[in-house]
Amino acid sequence: MKNVPDDRISRPILVGHRGYAAHYPENTLVGIEAALNAGAQFIEVDIQVSADGVPVLFHDATLTRTTGAPGTIMSHTLAQIGRLSAGENERLGKRFNDTRIPTLSALIEMLLSWPGVSVFLELKEESLSYHGIAAVVSSVIQLSLPLAERRILISYNTTAIKEVHQQGQIKTGWILKKYNDKSLHSARTLGPDYLICNYTKLPDTAEPLWPGHWSWVLYEITDPELALHLYKRGGHLIETMSIGEMHRHHLFK
Repeated sequence: MKNVPDDRISRPILVGHRGYAAHYPENTLVGIEAALNAGAQFIEVDIQVSADGVPVLFHDATLTRTTGAPGTIMSHTLAQIGRLSAGENERLGKRFNDTRIPTLSALIEMLLSWPGVSVFLELKEESLSYHGIAAVVSSVIQLSLPLAERRILISYNTTAIKEVHQQGQIKTGWILKKYNDKSLHSARTLGPDYLICNYTKLPDTAEPLWPGHWSWVLYEITDPELALHLYKRGGHLIETMSIGEMHRHHLFK
């Protein structure tokens, strides 16, 4: 198992969920850089694909929530997307008005200066459906090639995970929609390096998470005590939008 705690470590590794999204626009370079400066060893970002086939960092299919613009990512070219503010004015005010939606290529270039950092690249369902799974997977693999072992392609879509496996020896993560016996069977068949789950979908007990060759990634958690509780159940990595506050807490020092 690589890049996860061993038995001598009493706390999980924290993942910057969409960067440092508690205080910065999500999925933006400014927010990702803030997460890195706060000590993130892992970053998680979302990948949508523009009308002209360019992977960008964006969570929603629609532009409205974070940019205030109408329409979808898939209906806009990269040039059109580049004119939009990703500053999340409604949530963060006008502080980040000049922030733009970054391309995946821009993120890769940034991370080349952070050799100890790995990145989870979530392939979003809407773009997979619109552009086709093979095309999206191929594009993301090629653009992220400079990161080599530091990239992990993740998705809810099992066909996308299988396509990643077919296209090369690349780490993968499967995001669970449900924590149940059917998902466990699928996980064993799919063979991802990581299983990723919203912690609220887990049974409300202290029982260990499913054992396997995978590492567990749990989200969205901002409570350090909850993070340590989940770590004891097998949650190797914890995704948080408040990575600075989590790292500064005495339980993580």
